[in-house]
Amino acid sequence: MRVFAFLLFAAWGWAQTAPMPAEYLGELRHAGGQVVELAKAIPAEKYSWRPGPGVRSVSELFMHLATGNSLLLGQAGAEAAGSIDIPAARKMETAVTNKQEVIAELERTLKAVAEAYQGTTPEQLNRKIKFFGGPERTVAGVYLRILVHLNEHMGQAVAYARVNGIVPPWSAGQ
Repeated sequence: MRVFAFLLFAAWGWAQTAPMPAEYLGELRHAGGQVVELAKAIPAEKYSWRPGPGVRSVSELFMHLATGNSLLLGQAGAEAAGSIDIPAARKMETAVTNKQEVIAELERTLKAVAEAYQGTTPEQLNRKIKFFGGPERTVAGVYLRILVHLNEHMGQAVAYARVNGIVPPWSAGQ
């Protein structure tokens, strides 16, 4: 019984610290893939559309996701992201408006997230960092934030698409 209790406790402890590469990467591929599909489905002439003054346009929304991936990878300590800071990200969000360039940047940063995550050890994932100089969180928490950020803004992108009469590709025909 003691051996069983020890193994159960050891497995529980491992589950608290071990990365879940297959699960994380699967969710990243799913969410990232849907965002890219939607970016491709929206016509280029709609990339300047915005729901109102002071609200991100379609291109700005997708570039926000791309630059967010780079910023968050930098917070996680990943070198693959390139060096980008918040002012550069904000500038890039409004400067890159061409549909093909937006999609290329989105795909590039999603690939960088996947590659960086795959190359991160359990010890690195559990390392505590200052998140944008504020509260401490683990590197794994930063990777989780990337996934949450993708899903959050995918909902916004779906709303943008539907208002413009575009059905998200994964729900067409349902």
